[in-house]
Order: sequence, then structure tokens, then C-alpha cells
Amino acid sequence: MEKVSTVNQFVQKAGYQPLEGRCIIVKYAPKNLSEQIPAFFKKDFYVLQMCEREIVLLPFNRAWHYLRKDVSLVLPYGDIQSVELEDVKFNTLITIRTSSDTIRLTTQQAALSDLRSSGIYATMYAGSFTNWHKENLDGTLKALTELGIETAKRQL
Repeated sequence: MEKVSTVNQFVQKAGYQPLEGRCIIVKYAPKNLSEQIPAFFKKDFYVLQMCEREIVLLPFNRAWHYLRKDVSLVLPYGDIQSVELEDVKFNTLITIRTSSDTIRLTTQQAALSDLRSSGIYATMYAGSFTNWHKENLDGTLKALTELGIETAKRQL
């Protein structure tokens, strides 16, 4: 429910340099089928913003659905070993591996995002009817995948 310019302002105030058109709405992905049911009802959404040197996650407030002015995760590009994408039903699973952790996020695919939470968060109170999640999704997913490819090349 935020303008992409508001997202950029929050990221800049936190000390990072956001990349234009590289932010999408994500949730943490459940680990297994047992976690999928409660996760479906949980409304913990984040903005994944790619910056010059890192990925940052900005959380939305659960009750009021506005973007909180804090960064909940900072992942430097140098720490990323691989990035994998997998389409699962109406979402895309993003698996980011580092030397010490695996981070699994899910994002709603562009085709239906106007009718789903990602579209609502990206357009409501944004000053226009532009769904920036939908507009940024393909480019952001491609850029994330390229991070994993870059890392693989460096390791050879």
C-alpha cells in the first residue's frame, strides 16, 4: 500500500542505495505442507528491494498494512552463493543460499497480482492504480537469478 518512491525513501534513509524498478512484494515461504495452512492466513508481507550492494527486506505492519520504517533483513550480494526460482501454483518460490543459511521467499506471480495481496499492497494508497509489484516482477526475478549466476562464475 505504498508508493515505490516511499519504498525508495525508506531504503535510502536506512543507508542503502535502491535500484530503480527492483522491488517486489514477498513473504517468507513455509518449509513444508504443515506450515502452509497457518502461513496462508498470516499477513506478514515485505518489500524485497534490490540495492547497489545488497538485498533488503522492509516489513509491512500487520494491522494497518503500511510500510514500517525499519529493515528486517540485509543480505549483501557477496554473501549470496545461489538463487533459484520455482513456479509453485500461483506463486514463485525464491530460494537464496548463502554459506550459512537458506532463505526461502515466495512472491505472487504477475498474472493475478491485481486480484491478490501483492497488488493490493502495491496499489492501495499509492496515489495511482499502478501495480509496481507487477511491473517490477520479471526484471527483479531476472536480476536475482543473475546474482546466483555471477556467484557461480566467481567460484569457478
